Amino acid sequence: MSEPNFKPALGLGDATMIVAGSMIGSGIFIVGADILRNVGSAGWLVAVWALTGFMTITAAVSYGELSGMFPKAGGQYVYLKESYNPLVAFLYGWGFFAIIQTGTIAAVGVAFSKFTAYLIPEVSEELVLLQIGSFTISPAQVLSIFVLCLLTYINTRGVEGGKVIQTTFTIAKLISLFALIIFGLALMKPEVWKMNWANAWTIRKMTIDGGFETYGFMAALGAMAAAMVGSIFSSDAWNNVTFIAGEIKNPKRNIGLSLFLGTLIVTTIYVLANTMFTAVLPLHEIAFADKDRVAVAASTVIFGNFGTIIIALMIMVSAFGCANGMILAGARVYYTMAKDGLFFKKAGELNKFAVPQAALWVQCALACIWCLSGKYGDLLDMVSFVVVLFYLLTIASIFILRKTRPHAERPYKAFGYPVLPIIYMVMGTLFCTLLIIFKPKFTWPGLIITLIGIPIYYGFMRVKPRG
Repeated sequence: MSEPNFKPALGLGDATMIVAGSMIGSGIFIVGADILRNVGSAGWLVAVWALTGFMTITAAVSYGELSGMFPKAGGQYVYLKESYNPLVAFLYGWGFFAIIQTGTIAAVGVAFSKFTAYLIPEVSEELVLLQIGSFTISPAQVLSIFVLCLLTYINTRGVEGGKVIQTTFTIAKLISLFALIIFGLALMKPEVWKMNWANAWTIRKMTIDGGFETYGFMAALGAMAAAMVGSIFSSDAWNNVTFIAGEIKNPKRNIGLSLFLGTLIVTTIYVLANTMFTAVLPLHEIAFADKDRVAVAASTVIFGNFGTIIIALMIMVSAFGCANGMILAGARVYYTMAKDGLFFKKAGELNKFAVPQAALWVQCALACIWCLSGKYGDLLDMVSFVVVLFYLLTIASIFILRKTRPHAERPYKAFGYPVLPIIYMVMGTLFCTLLIIFKPKFTWPGLIITLIGIPIYYGFMRVKPRG
């Protein structure tokens, strides 16, 4: 009996919805508060999102060339292996499994539960369902684990079920976000807008008492880097579509196009949403919103007390769709690693529905552990550095492959090459350097987690069958 193969069942629209749906989780509703505390002005708040969007779109159109050259499952892992060596690829795959993907899935799952508690108080994270010594489990954690297990099960039954969920929930959250932006801008408060944008381009630190602290030049650059941690995290996961290349129709064309369309849609929404926040809320109320829930504060101004329920429903829809996209795509990386003898052998097998069932459940198990630990939020703050570092390595591989494989088929060439990829690499290098200097707590934990993969890699190599 021959081994099942991936079924190309996803069209351009499906792939675009995976890009957009995987990017939009709960971040856009929350992280603007921390960004504004760092930069202190409306202009720089929007500029941080615009700069992040430019970096994201630039990286996405650059990845289009790589996806056309290597249209197979595994995406970024495959690009790094082909450009560098198996160790570099494994370190990416290891970091991806250990925290980047599983930790993000956990964070999105718990965000779903937190906002469900607005409607159903019995699932609040403040309640204790089980306590063993100092270890406690809340109803919110149990609900998030249930959601992750449910989505994983659905995705083990074939890519079609995951596709339907992804497309439905992504369209719903795009429509609801655009509606929120339109209502907010239509009901803007001219006096608030004028006050917020009166001194829009002075970068400074906001204090809780309503005051400001000025920065020196280098400190201002450090504040920008710290601010972009939140926007980069909220804009990440756009590359998930590259992991499922084996299930996309005409992948040489559709992956690159879906990367561009998906990142452009989300960047537009993020910039407009933050512009809308400055039209309805004073800067201090954005920066110091209750529990950083900026969208809740804005929606309450726009829709009254019913606004809280509206945002809760929007985040539930957004988180559910985001978790589904990441669950669907992430398992394909572990599948490809297993095929290379660098992950559990069972993860490299497809079930009768032509999906990597074991890889899906291993991913689910670790994500559930992160849900129970309650530490995923701390760790996710620390992986933006590593995420951008691997993006830099991957975009550099375009230059490497142009030199080492000049005659390879390239159905799609990186837009703006070499200028745009170089601009991304300069911006990304500056971001990582500033984090090392000014926010080391955002750098070393992610590096340690990644470097732990070196002995694990050699362990796999020792037991890997020869031949």
